[in-house]
Amino acid sequence: MASRKTKKKEGGALRAQRASSNVFSNFEQTQIQEFKEAFTLMDQNRDGFIDKEDLKDTYASLGKTNVKDDELDAMLKEASGPINFTMFLNLFGEKLSGTDAEETILNAFKMLDSDGKGKINKEYIKRLLMSQADKMTAEEVDQMFQFASIDAAGNLDYKALSYVITHGEEKEE
Repeated sequence: MASRKTKKKEGGALRAQRASSNVFSNFEQTQIQEFKEAFTLMDQNRDGFIDKEDLKDTYASLGKTNVKDDELDAMLKEASGPINFTMFLNLFGEKLSGTDAEETILNAFKMLDSDGKGKINKEYIKRLLMSQADKMTAEEVDQMFQFASIDAAGNLDYKALSYVITHGEEKEE
């Protein structure tokens, strides 16, 4: 009997170890809940898997009815198997880990830093972000500035901001 209890404990430890290295550990509980809601919306036939018909129905519910089968097939082929909730999380985990490297973001900012001082005027960058390419709103820019170091002269430290974008907010100790 003692050996059974020992085996049970060992198995539990293995399960705990596996659980910490699985896809669920890559997200916060609130994120997992949001993904679950999205998965449920997309799983139109409620069978626990997202298939081509589910994707068609989801697109139709969004007003897009002319989606080609080969587009849907390409989406489904991104998964290594049937798309249940765990696979769905894996796919999003792979997509979300695709943030540009810190060096790429730094190089983009450096193009705007003619003096090479590591800082860009806050109002200048705000104007650019609100008027070029994928225009940001004033609210979005202000939200970004909450995570940026801005000196008394109104200059944004883009090196610190690049770090926050790629690694998350710096933790104060």
